[in-house]
Amino acid sequence: MKLTDFDVYKQLLLSQSGLDLSQEKTYILESRLKPVAKKWGYPALGSMTMALNGVPEPGLIDDIVEAMTNNDTSFFRDGQPFESFKKDVLPYMEKSRAKAKTLRVWSAGCSSGQEPYSLAIILKEMQENAPAWKPQILATDISDEILEQAKEGRYTQFEVQRGLPVQLLMKHFQQEGDKWQIDEDVASIVTFYKHNLVEDMNRLDMFDVIFCRHVLTSFNKETQRKVLENMLEHLEPDGFLILDDSEDVSNITDQIKNVEGRKNVFAHANGPHVGSTKATGT
Repeated sequence: MKLTDFDVYKQLLLSQSGLDLSQEKTYILESRLKPVAKKWGYPALGSMTMALNGVPEPGLIDDIVEAMTNNDTSFFRDGQPFESFKKDVLPYMEKSRAKAKTLRVWSAGCSSGQEPYSLAIILKEMQENAPAWKPQILATDISDEILEQAKEGRYTQFEVQRGLPVQLLMKHFQQEGDKWQIDEDVASIVTFYKHNLVEDMNRLDMFDVIFCRHVLTSFNKETQRKVLENMLEHLEPDGFLILDDSEDVSNITDQIKNVEGRKNVFAHANGPHVGSTKATGT
């Protein structure tokens, strides 16, 4: 790929999705965009680049962004964030939201649905002991195609074997041919919505918990700061932000701080949780 072609795609992806593509990822760019070029009838990437320099079809831009979005995911991915949610965050919320009995969770960059459905399973199990609770999960992603897959809630044997304990599979899914369909009582907790994290978030409500994992690392630091600070505007004063263990945000914004003893759990810098040894404040 010519350097000039690479620059076109780099700027397009940065402006449309916040994805900051380094030049060493050229081979990934080529491999993912060749099927897009073929779909749109271009004999080579260079021809598609020329179209982008003119007045391209909006659908072409959407397909390029979707092709470059990392949709690798699994149920209960990495384990610990979901343990923190279950053992630290939920006990606090059950006390602090005891009167309203509502809990709003945002899964940002939800991909094909495994993350929000994992959270929904945890919340469904909570409801078994507290049926009056009405938890809600908003799951967002930039890709129309991947959101349609997520809404279906149908997964292959390989997909359910990645991180999903057998007992939860048998309890919350039904086998239909060679696929597994998530039960409606779990799926009903989740609402899917298309949203680009680099755009304004004015249409979104306030949340008690925000999951944003395996997303920020694809942005440059300035975009990371913008996304994080925009998210904080939609996080309740005593809410929690759950990131990856590998994401160091200490030098990006001073508006959030790590909850002591919980590497992947963050809160408002001036909130009640910072400095405590657990999310429960004990």
